[in-house]
Amino acid sequence: MREDINKIFGPHILKASKIALAAVLSILTANLLGLKYAVTAGIITVLSIQNTKRETLKTARNRGLAFLCALIISYICYSWLGFCVSAFILYLFLFAFLCLNAGWGEAIAMDSVLISHFLTEQNFRVEMIVNELLLLIVGVFFGILINLHLRKKEDEFDKLSMQVDEEIKGIIHRMAENLMREDKTGYNADCFIRLEDKIYFAKECALRNWNNTLWSQSSYELDYIRMRENQNRVLRNIYDSIILIKMLPAQTMQVAAFFKEIEAQYHRENDVEGLLNILQKMLSDMKLENLPQSREEFEARALLFYTLMQLDEFLRLKNRFVVKYRK
Repeated sequence: MREDINKIFGPHILKASKIALAAVLSILTANLLGLKYAVTAGIITVLSIQNTKRETLKTARNRGLAFLCALIISYICYSWLGFCVSAFILYLFLFAFLCLNAGWGEAIAMDSVLISHFLTEQNFRVEMIVNELLLLIVGVFFGILINLHLRKKEDEFDKLSMQVDEEIKGIIHRMAENLMREDKTGYNADCFIRLEDKIYFAKECALRNWNNTLWSQSSYELDYIRMRENQNRVLRNIYDSIILIKMLPAQTMQVAAFFKEIEAQYHRENDVEGLLNILQKMLSDMKLENLPQSREEFEARALLFYTLMQLDEFLRLKNRFVVKYRK
């Protein structure tokens, strides 16, 4: 029970502690620099902390650019209407409109807090501009600093991607079994729902890992999950074909055996060249066989041939991925 509680709340307690520490350090630094409204630096730090390094840096850049625009807009508004609430409201409208169109929505609240200090002080002197600029720099600096501890969770991705692999392997196994059955009423698509859930979590992990790597970036994990996503699409097409096969021609046994061979050779480093060679021979042999003797046999053999063509795409997706990263 205690382990479960630590697993659930442990990461949140650690993150909350780091956020609080960063905010305190930001406020203390602002006080040491003799800045007015030092608490604002702590608020900026809290608002600057994102889930990944890349998001944090992107947010810092956007808010910096937005702040420069906010200074210009607010100067115009205060100069025109004076240091009054009406001027601040006009500034908010113009600044919010700019940020929403520029994709800087996250900067509206934070930068507007800084701009409100000019209204409070009733001046737009250089000293106040420097004060607000330093508050922004200090707050963003500690927000970035607290996120430097974030690292790629390769072990987590390996675990999640292995779950994806096991689910695909299970799907192939069930396809081999159900291909040999005329009655497929018990064969449903629930396995694809489970697979897509596992792909989703693995993809989220891969994205976090990519965004937490600023140097020596590799798209291996993202490419791996994209490859499995595409294979899932192909397997869906194969499933749709298998459930339509009501008659079992002689070739069914051979195709089912090939599914089992794919399952037997299923591992991450396999370039599937051997499987592709076997498949090409099967396709060539099928073209030389006698023509179907009935409409039912023709339809079943056509579905089997389509299934093999889909398996060709399934294997080539894996082959291209392995060859790319082998180099």
